Amino acid sequence: MTQADNRRSWIASANGHPDFPLQNLPLGVFSPPGASPRGGVAIGDAIFDLKAASDAGLFSGDAAEAALAASGDDLNALFALGAGPRRALREQLQELLGEGSPAQARLEAMGQALLPSMASCTLHLPARIGDYTDFYVGIHHANNVGRLFRPDNPLLPNYKHVPIGYHGRASTVVVSGTEVRRPNGQTLAPGAETPSFGPSKRLDYELELGIWIGQGNAMGESIAIGEAERHVAGYCLLNDWSARDVQAWEYQPLGPFLAKNFATTVSPWVITAEALEPFRKAQPPRPEGDPQPLPYLLDDRDQAGGAFDIQLEVLLQSAAMREQGLPPMRLALSNTLNMYWTVAQMVAHHSVGGCKLQPGDLFGSGTLSGQQPEAFGSLLESTFGGKQPLSLPSGEERTFLADGDEVILRARCLREGHPSIGFGECRGTILPAR
Repeated sequence: MTQADNRRSWIASANGHPDFPLQNLPLGVFSPPGASPRGGVAIGDAIFDLKAASDAGLFSGDAAEAALAASGDDLNALFALGAGPRRALREQLQELLGEGSPAQARLEAMGQALLPSMASCTLHLPARIGDYTDFYVGIHHANNVGRLFRPDNPLLPNYKHVPIGYHGRASTVVVSGTEVRRPNGQTLAPGAETPSFGPSKRLDYELELGIWIGQGNAMGESIAIGEAERHVAGYCLLNDWSARDVQAWEYQPLGPFLAKNFATTVSPWVITAEALEPFRKAQPPRPEGDPQPLPYLLDDRDQAGGAFDIQLEVLLQSAAMREQGLPPMRLALSNTLNMYWTVAQMVAHHSVGGCKLQPGDLFGSGTLSGQQPEAFGSLLESTFGGKQPLSLPSGEERTFLADGDEVILRARCLREGHPSIGFGECRGTILPAR
């Protein structure tokens, strides 16, 4: 059992903070007021400036190397260093920022130059994304969507043998808070013989876990399942916006294309594996009769602790709700334990044919719905294909997203005796099509 870490920080806002206590210390890229983007660490309501700290010589050894690598406008160089320097940086940060730190007076004297308030800063994408792959490891989502199209055979035969995925578009991955333009595309109306072109009428969100790749592999070589987690730099929230009507027309025979490539939103903070260690779980056992993974996808240690207990939440606030002063409405509460495949299995499978993974590559888990309607991670599921509208507090109804709707994803790890660890928010507001 993981020993509870209840250390406190001399930064008062970090103590009891629902997302960013001393036990989290997620990495990101931010711009202080009037300054260029650089790496930082969220701590309470502030951001610890890694460039300023590196320039001031606050770190030593591997931690100094890590802080220097994070001083630019992306974290790719830091990701490339691997887990050792990242852990060294975390340990020295906890010493510097912990209650009773010998460096407290010096750090306090540096003031806003070292610890600007988060509210005063601009947050950016944490890494330069070379490639983006979206998986389909949420089995309840796969079953729910399959039933809409194939009631008698919702899961295709390969689902329980191989982690399904497709390559997405890295150029349109955007950071939380970026507005999302409703896409135009071809759709085929029910009963029609020819498609029409225009704005998507069935725009949707998808609740996903994002996985940032750290050290990669050489082309032609694979990453063994037992080594896979060493190649993960951290985690975030991911909203895979989806135009369902465009998707229904285009997806056969090669899968998603324009229905998904117009925008993908990620939260700005990279939550490290070290912060999530207390919230590891055994991978939920497969139902009786399901096939065991092939040997390259099966590792005893991964099965015993390769899953995470992360609470996932979707909220929606329409334009009318904002005008009426109504808070966002929760649409779903799910959990990453709904993943049929582990992160390590995703990494091992992605590389098994010799695909070259690189620092800053991004994976999406696929929609992580639960078994019950209150845990469905997309409107396609929650409204049963648009047949059962959801009622909003403003008196409006939704089958799919309307212009002006803001979708908010949140994630939090909760365990008795341990501080709460949060991911921050992943937000996006829908703009009308051009």
